[in-house]
Amino acid sequence: MTTSVLIVEDEPSILELISYTCRTSGMEVRKAANVAEAKKNLEAAKPDIILLDWMLPDCAGLEWLYELRRYHSNESLPVIMLTAKGEDMDKILGLEYGADDYITKPFNILEVKARIKAIMRRTER
Repeated sequence: MTTSVLIVEDEPSILELISYTCRTSGMEVRKAANVAEAKKNLEAAKPDIILLDWMLPDCAGLEWLYELRRYHSNESLPVIMLTAKGEDMDKILGLEYGADDYITKPFNILEVKARIKAIMRRTER
């Protein structure tokens, strides 16, 4: 079964890098540049995992993550925060608000891929 990933990232070059890596690893990729697009994507079809930036133009990714976790149907949906906010308190907040993992920018794309695979091994449906 192919892993479907929703990438929520407003920086086009980062979005394309992650998309390319996921696609060439056999994943189905959907993209959103903001939370409004991400919500539409989620309504259309639930992904297996979400990669979520914190600093988005229309809403903080952390706020949307908190909102996602309030709904029973999304409480077990894996989310990896992928953000430039790298202070210890930022990481703690991300994990406390429901992120399954937290990766800071700049990142190694191979590490991102490995972390997606690790989470998918633990959460296979």
